[in-house]
Amino acid sequence: MNRIFLIGNLTRDPELTQTATGIAVCRFSLAVSRDYKSESGEKITDFFDCTAWRGLAETVAKYCRKGMKMAVEGSVGLRNYEDKNGVKRLAVDVTVSDVEFLSSKTDMDKIDPEYEATHQVPRKPAGNSQYGNYGNKQSGNSYSRQRPNYGNNGNGGADPDIPF
Repeated sequence: MNRIFLIGNLTRDPELTQTATGIAVCRFSLAVSRDYKSESGEKITDFFDCTAWRGLAETVAKYCRKGMKMAVEGSVGLRNYEDKNGVKRLAVDVTVSDVEFLSSKTDMDKIDPEYEATHQVPRKPAGNSQYGNYGNKQSGNSYSRQRPNYGNNGNGGADPDIPF
């Protein structure tokens, strides 16, 4: 199983592009602090290059900004390359399958006071939608895949088409 879960801060604004066939691609970098320090007492931080595709790419590009804290779920890929000095290097790439924004509006205002004016601020949906509240945390800023609320069809939860 190839799964990775990261929580960190964006090191730059996400870059949204499209493939030749029109598929949205968003690239960003996440700084993730380790829970221990080096021998000299310095904090150790790892940097991960992340790529989101399609609708998720558009969502990340629309709502995220440098410095924002976010959780990322995805799969890891390794890539060998040669740098400009001819040294062989290994890069770790994360293909993102899900994100959750962890910075509050107040946090974003501290990072960039013009944030709300330049970005649409996500709002929690009012009441029960047909999809229930799956994936919507208390902060209302989760963009997880949503599942239907099968038991809430307006007649007390009973569905006449289900025989049990």
